[in-house]
Amino acid sequence: MAKPTDTTPDVRWGMMDAALATVAPRSAARRYAARVAISNLRRGYEAAARGRGTSGWQAGSTSADAEISSAGAALRDRMRDLVRNNPIAAQAVQVLVNNIVGTGIRPRAATADPVLNKQVDDLWRAWAARCDQHGHTDFHGVLGLAVRQMIEGGEVFAIARPVPRAERGRGVPLRIELREADHLDGARFESRADGSRIDQGIEYDRNGRRTGYWMFPDHPGSRSPVFARRLESVRVAGDQVAHLFERQRVQSRGVPWGAPAMRAIRDVDDWQHAELVRKKTEACLVGIVFGADEDQQSIAPVIEDSMGNRVEQFEPGLIAYARGGKDIKFNQPTSTAGVYEWHRTQLHIIAAGFRVPYSMMTGDLSQANFSSTRAGLNEFRRMVEQIQWQTVIPMFCEPIWRWFIDAAQIQGLLPDDGEILAEWGTPKFESVNPLQDAQADLLEVRAGFSTLPQQIARRGYDPAEIITEWADFAKKADAAGLVFDSDPRKVTKAGLVQSADPTAPGADNQE
Repeated sequence: MAKPTDTTPDVRWGMMDAALATVAPRSAARRYAARVAISNLRRGYEAAARGRGTSGWQAGSTSADAEISSAGAALRDRMRDLVRNNPIAAQAVQVLVNNIVGTGIRPRAATADPVLNKQVDDLWRAWAARCDQHGHTDFHGVLGLAVRQMIEGGEVFAIARPVPRAERGRGVPLRIELREADHLDGARFESRADGSRIDQGIEYDRNGRRTGYWMFPDHPGSRSPVFARRLESVRVAGDQVAHLFERQRVQSRGVPWGAPAMRAIRDVDDWQHAELVRKKTEACLVGIVFGADEDQQSIAPVIEDSMGNRVEQFEPGLIAYARGGKDIKFNQPTSTAGVYEWHRTQLHIIAAGFRVPYSMMTGDLSQANFSSTRAGLNEFRRMVEQIQWQTVIPMFCEPIWRWFIDAAQIQGLLPDDGEILAEWGTPKFESVNPLQDAQADLLEVRAGFSTLPQQIARRGYDPAEIITEWADFAKKADAAGLVFDSDPRKVTKAGLVQSADPTAPGADNQE
């Protein structure tokens, strides 16, 4: 409940209270107490109280789209400026990209036909190596750039581009083009008679489903000549666009992830600059030569350098002379107490705003131990997995997979008699204690809580590739007469050589 001091602005002591207190103080006290109780019951939440403590708290009831429409561009521009010029912001973005994407999120076909699965996977690998519309990278590089733009700019668009017939070979005729949030014509609004509408450049049908995006072909902020740019937005079909952004409310567009920490980063940056200027100023002035008798000094003595010139600016190593100066007093730069603790606290706040661990953002492990590091990483990894499986994969990876399958089927490279789904493997997290984690994974498989392919996929590998590679390696090792401690066919868990190959026909596989 609210404190008595918080209720004062809501329950005022009026003229009637004062008059009643004069003739009947006890009744006046009961009356005032009842009014305070009613006030507390009416407001319930202290955060909703109205008074001196919350008079400057302006909170609107606007929708998420209304807030993004008015503030989205400024947030993007300022976030990009921070990433360009502030190492803390740049590192926070890099940490998120490293953990969400890492070396890549890899699909594998998940049909009931192993032969078809291998055909699809081989086709995907060949296509993914050359899927970038600009020809700079592969699918994993496109994905990493898309996630970076989502974090830094709030959102990003992937557009399916068919390969021109003259450039088509025997591969899948599809390429992926990435566009930043600036390409969307956010100033385009329209309501139509059939119930469809355009809101911030996104076109919806009468049921509220996205049917198109109105986008500028060229970046509006490009420095190319105006006559060479296409400044009119054009419609791109909704089924040819994958819009990647994090939904924190019922919203149509995204905002930069560092928005809660941007003011704090700016304030710390300004403080560091001001502190550096102060230290430089203090270091410039070595000392001032005063008169031996302070009574001989004028009220406003002229400060001169050793050459007799009037001092109007500070320079490194300056020794200034007051008129008639005979005694030197050296400058002693001051130190501010508690600066390190304050600065570290601000960095903790910034790390919380970016949703990354403090140690990963700053590299400061001075106050970390094994338990705290592992606990912090566990929570961070849960957040990363949520973003991977609830945002990146369904909003970006799955649409591109569908485009790839459709283009391959149209080209006749895959059968079109059924749907071909994919299972996605996210990059593995580096273990704080690899031995214990490996033993725990092994126990899960032996107990039936998970399968070996699931554990392999969790580490970012394709189980089919691992099995094939192991089989080929085992044949080569047997042919060379080599026995490795990691080969369970030859060596037991305790490291002893097995008397017989458990995989051989007729062998007793029971321990």
